[in-house]
Amino acid sequence: MARGRPREFDVDEAVDTALAVFWDKGYEGATLADLTDAIGIRRGSLYAAFGSKEALFDQVLLRYGETIARYIARAVLLPTAHDVVAAVWRGAVEATTDENTPHGCLIVHGALSCSADNDAVRARLAEIRRSDRQRLRERFRRAVDSGDLSAGADPEALATYVATVQHGIAVQARSGASRSELHSMVDLALAGLRRPEQPERPEQPERPERS
Repeated sequence: MARGRPREFDVDEAVDTALAVFWDKGYEGATLADLTDAIGIRRGSLYAAFGSKEALFDQVLLRYGETIARYIARAVLLPTAHDVVAAVWRGAVEATTDENTPHGCLIVHGALSCSADNDAVRARLAEIRRSDRQRLRERFRRAVDSGDLSAGADPEALATYVATVQHGIAVQARSGASRSELHSMVDLALAGLRRPEQPERPEQPERPERS
């Protein structure tokens, strides 16, 4: 049986190129012409390699999670809840303000404004965000169990708060906020966050002075 012609492009490089296009333009804003022109292939080759625009976007999301957004997976491995929060927010600043990539976050901005025809794409991004919150929630629950957070801490509320600030960083970066400005904002947020719901040390009774 005769073999088909080999692909004349590197699939991994194509995914990286498509990532930049989707990140910059969003899912609906990135047309097939944008993608094929950037990658340097014909539409038929794109379909042959990936099957569809949506399937290519799925590959892009996997690559984004393994590279740009890997700071979340790294953060939950840190020893304290405060370390986790700081790493998520600092990581978000670095990821959304790199001079060599579009500003903002693909997971936040990729499909916020999609038509009903692309509800599946919007739902996919929402599920990724929910999954990230779940990882944070489980990490904070372990912090409660270990005593790093107080027994009265609410892992769900804390995870939602951390994710909300993280997404706000992405919005500000997309709107033009600089890296230094966002790090200053994180400084303030961390200063107002007393090592999240960490148990307070009981006050020690005053010792009577010796006469």
